[in-house]
Amino acid sequence: MTLRTAIGMMSGTSLDGVDVALIRSDGAWRIEAGPARTYGYAEAQRATIRACLGREQASEAAVAVVTDAHLAALRAFLVAEDLRPGEVDLVGFHGQTVFHDPENGVTVQIGDARALAQAVGIPVVSDFRSADMRGGGQGAPLAPLYHAALSAGLEKPLAVLNLGGVANVTWIGAGRRGGTVKDTPLLAFDTGPANALLDDWMVRTTGAAFDPNGETAARGTADTDRVAAWLSHPHFAAEPPKSLDRNAFDAKVDDLGVADGAATLAAFCVQSVARAPDWMPERPRRWLVTGGGRRNGFLMDGLRRALAAPVEPVEAVGWDGDALEAQAFGWLALRVADGLPTSLPETTGVSAPTSGGLIDRPD
Repeated sequence: MTLRTAIGMMSGTSLDGVDVALIRSDGAWRIEAGPARTYGYAEAQRATIRACLGREQASEAAVAVVTDAHLAALRAFLVAEDLRPGEVDLVGFHGQTVFHDPENGVTVQIGDARALAQAVGIPVVSDFRSADMRGGGQGAPLAPLYHAALSAGLEKPLAVLNLGGVANVTWIGAGRRGGTVKDTPLLAFDTGPANALLDDWMVRTTGAAFDPNGETAARGTADTDRVAAWLSHPHFAAEPPKSLDRNAFDAKVDDLGVADGAATLAAFCVQSVARAPDWMPERPRRWLVTGGGRRNGFLMDGLRRALAAPVEPVEAVGWDGDALEAQAFGWLALRVADGLPTSLPETTGVSAPTSGGLIDRPD
């Protein structure tokens, strides 16, 4: 299959902004990662989106904010990289998740893909999750097949851990030589909270958007009894594949000081990840961490102790942890165009390998 050019765009549940990444790929094993950039949400934009979190019906204002932010980011990226629309085959547009209820088959990602396609003159692939959920899947996580393709030359079993607003893991086993992406042994699921609870706590108590390097948490003492109580949530006893909404946990620390609250929420993330290997066919030889949480030294040190295995940022193998999710949706867009699976029973619980996504083409 020939290499084509795709741009992927991702805005995660941490509400940091829009990640934009270019890749060239055949939608399978051959992947050439290109430039990537992040365009942050303004605080007013973030507040408008935040007001819709946990609601099945998003406001028109929030949809407009997400659409406009992605359009501005895409246009800025094309200019910065001196790209003409005709040089890009597809744009993969994830949209902004504001609500996710897999048990009832509902997931809501906002943003107007058709408006993007019309504005930039490039076909836009969106709505990656709905087909999976119609097939009985969780609709998430969707990056595992991309993780499998990227890790073709790495020692297995391997775990790729994404510490975004929610944490999810891809377990990758050793596949047969010459097999396809879908022939690689995989298991994927959301492990629990990652940055969302901690970021929200920092916003409420300090006004800061996050805890830089975990410095606040490092000054505190975790309430281990509280963490143990949170770990009794049904999610942790459920067999994977499984996924979570950003606001799935009622993890209250309002009676604690700022540092102790941060330490307790960080410990919740670490301990929920530490339970993940119990579901895996073999314990990973190595953990590669992507997402904003890999920059939190306190979290990373806690994971190393809890997992008793090498835990490294994905940059250790030459990947870009700031761009990985955006790259994944560019790669998935190519697979949608080819009718190839974007999710598997082992990654989302869908009944059969499924190709999701809708393509909006400019007039």
